[in-house]
Amino acid sequence: MEKKTLGKRINITRKDHGITAEQLAERCSINATYLRQIEGGSKIPSLPLFIQLCNTLEASPDYLLQDEVDTKQSRKIRELELLWEKATPSTQQLVIAMLEAALQNIED
Repeated sequence: MEKKTLGKRINITRKDHGITAEQLAERCSINATYLRQIEGGSKIPSLPLFIQLCNTLEASPDYLLQDEVDTKQSRKIRELELLWEKATPSTQQLVIAMLEAALQNIED
């Protein structure tokens, strides 16, 4: 699978919301050409613009940045996601109960 960059994730999320680049640009008070450059990967949004894009698209920063940031933490989360997807619903419920019990025990 092709690696999705920040710009590609913004593009996919925008399209998933059924809005055009012009509409998103207008909502974020930027030029549509600049947005297309961000989506194309040739420009990187400033932090304030990135936050505005997240809010406008109702997308978490983690989702938009997941392919840009590779930390041990994100790798562990991906491993857990893969295990979670393989588990049956009843096994998932058991895992939740076990985690809740373990966390409660640690807090006591």
